[in-house]
Amino acid sequence: MELTNLIKKVKQRPDFDQVGMVLGHNGVVRGTSRDGRKVSGLRVAVDHEKLDDLLTEYRAKPGILDVQAWINEDVDLKVGDDVMFLVVAGDIRDNVISTLEALLNAIKTTVTSKTEFYV
Repeated sequence: MELTNLIKKVKQRPDFDQVGMVLGHNGVVRGTSRDGRKVSGLRVAVDHEKLDDLLTEYRAKPGILDVQAWINEDVDLKVGDDVMFLVVAGDIRDNVISTLEALLNAIKTTVTSKTEFYV
């Protein structure tokens, strides 16, 4: 999967003329944990029911036309690998940026769990 594929999916919507901004997030495996330990990689698990519920909820936010997400789950990822793509399309910058930030935080706290592998 690539971020551009999610953007293309959004752009194929017949009502795309209502969109003024498409914002994408590409999360990658970084070389250190939040507490500073060296990381060699990680594995992500996803609660798909919670993810579907969140996507439905955030697609209904004012000014939001579409939200797409892809998470690289159940595989051992190494530093630099893509972990998650998130795309939010909507009418104006204020709605799109705030929605992406809130959705990203919700996914990270309620949908995914990760196991980091340390050097």
